[in-house]
Amino acid sequence: MFVDSHCHLDFPDLAAREDAVLAAMAAKRVGHALCVAVKLEDFPRVLALAERHPNLSASVGVHPDNDGVEEPDVERLLALAEHPKIVAIGETGLDYYWQKDAPEWQRERFRTHIRAARACGKPLIVHTRSAAEDTLRVMREEGAGEAGGVMHCFTESREVAEAALDLGFYISFSGIVTFKSARDLKEVARFVPLDRLLIETDSPYLAPVPHRGKTNEPAWVVHVAEEIARLRNESLDRIEAVTTENFFRLFRHAQAH
Repeated sequence: MFVDSHCHLDFPDLAAREDAVLAAMAAKRVGHALCVAVKLEDFPRVLALAERHPNLSASVGVHPDNDGVEEPDVERLLALAEHPKIVAIGETGLDYYWQKDAPEWQRERFRTHIRAARACGKPLIVHTRSAAEDTLRVMREEGAGEAGGVMHCFTESREVAEAALDLGFYISFSGIVTFKSARDLKEVARFVPLDRLLIETDSPYLAPVPHRGKTNEPAWVVHVAEEIARLRNESLDRIEAVTTENFFRLFRHAQAH
């Protein structure tokens, strides 16, 4: 089976079609998906999704873009992460694309998530955009390698990938890797060791070719796997097997069904 290591099934475009989305996953042999939280206010909705379906897991965290929302502290994240369906902390990280003043509150929030992940022994889901240097610096300063985790929806350089790999992190590729314009990212997808490779949709965003421009969904993670297989001159079966094995090794609290 395939695994979608990062999606947002609680977002309105997908939540309104919950049964159809799950059926499409089954039809494409996408046997598991990780539903990723972006705000504490919406966390109950994410957790409820995972509780309804044995082949869904969830995370808890606050996305770096979200300003003016409930701010997490370590104790709150640890309390929510005790639920057996919660397999990761995040998504967290830094995003200076929208927050161009590179605010200190983002870095403090990121540190809070890393400390929580270390304390509970669950891996991090890291988002970085236009902030790679600071992201890696904070990860090193806070000992993020002790918790481990994944650089999700990776779009950075090979050098950034190498630094994340050196910290013990996995690298996850989204539908962006299928875009013709993503030449540099395709090279990174060839470089990342097979045992550190994950695939995701980040749905409802970033639909892969041939569905580009549509509302993305977990069933389409297969197209990401197909492109990585092509780039690496590997069989699709091989990419399916290793990315699924990698997912359950990293997110060890997730239950395969």
